Amino acid sequence: MLNVKVWTMSLGCLGAVTFAICVLSGILLPGLPVAHQALEVVLPGFAWISPGSVLLGLVESFLYGAYLGVLFVPLHNYFARRWAAPPPGLR
Repeated sequence: MLNVKVWTMSLGCLGAVTFAICVLSGILLPGLPVAHQALEVVLPGFAWISPGSVLLGLVESFLYGAYLGVLFVPLHNYFARRWAAPPPGLR
């Protein structure tokens, strides 16, 4: 069984770190052929690039990841219990 707290924090931090890497690469390497402006479409209220907007994007990215953890773990645990192989003595 998976732990919802561990997965929620892990996926939330993954989202935040990924966002930070994307923003930093957009600032440091603006010539990359990556559409960093796609963040404006995915993250409501985010605009390229201001300090308040970056903070908002960081929080939203964390919350999207946390949302995935909150949904994924109960679903995984449900299906793991439902389709788990019976103990060897009960076959």
